[in-house]
Amino acid sequence: MEDNKNKAVCFGEVLWDIFPGGQRRAGGAPFNVAYHLFKMGVDVNIISSVGDDQLGHELLQKIKDWKIPTEHIQLNEEHPTSTVIASIDENNDAHYDIVENVAWDFIETTPGNQKILNEADVLVFGTLAARSEKTKNTLFQLLEIGSYNVFDINLREPHYEVGMIKDLLYKTHLAKFNKAELRMMLDFLGKEYTSEEDGIRFLQDQFNLEEIIVSKGSKGALYANKDDFYLYPTIPVKIKDTVGSGDSFLAGFLSKKLGKRNAVHETMVQAVSLGAFITSLEGACPDYTLEDFNKFKSEHPLPVLH
Repeated sequence: MEDNKNKAVCFGEVLWDIFPGGQRRAGGAPFNVAYHLFKMGVDVNIISSVGDDQLGHELLQKIKDWKIPTEHIQLNEEHPTSTVIASIDENNDAHYDIVENVAWDFIETTPGNQKILNEADVLVFGTLAARSEKTKNTLFQLLEIGSYNVFDINLREPHYEVGMIKDLLYKTHLAKFNKAELRMMLDFLGKEYTSEEDGIRFLQDQFNLEEIIVSKGSKGALYANKDDFYLYPTIPVKIKDTVGSGDSFLAGFLSKKLGKRNAVHETMVQAVSLGAFITSLEGACPDYTLEDFNKFKSEHPLPVLH
């Protein structure tokens, strides 16, 4: 199967990130994943909601200008388009103040989004969109349809509840954590942390999880399936910022995973390379082409682990 024939659905928040100085960028983890999947040649649909207001119409136009389909982004007349106040600390890490009761807290189930999910190879979702009863119920209905459910954990206090995360993990085929989230999840479950491998195997057994990814920043990334562990180093680059680097990593992974389900090395190289590439640029969704990325990838081969 060719990569450009794969179909992905990303579910959850689309929003405006407001950065220091008032700069505004389209964002939201599921949207970021969709953006990079689209750049990698995957057919993408986004299930979300924006307000029927100026910010909502501007956001839809921005996404349309990128040629990404918007027909499954609902227009909500009662709740505003989401804005998030973002700040960057001295380590170039982003922090977010996420307003509640916005449009994507009220995503409806429709025959249309059920139809595209029936035709999709993957459903990507996170924790944040399940903070509200309405959107959480919609998500759980769609998870029953999804054939390959990918959960990007993304724990943002205070917008999650442990019982809900556990319920979502039981519906998940691939879960992605960062190293802090892995330890937090084990702590939630009363499991003492002894090693990554032990913790991952515990979660796989607990939730019957087929696959787990742990992104470890400068320490690289780890992928575990039922049988094996694969550790990959990071690619050294000059960091512009880390906004959306985990989202681009996941998109890189899925862009290869969907096409060649057993090519672990090629899949992980794509994931690590795309994550590093986006970290070397400004913002979660910088303007680039597939040719730009492939050039970066050829010029920045993955270091060999000894």
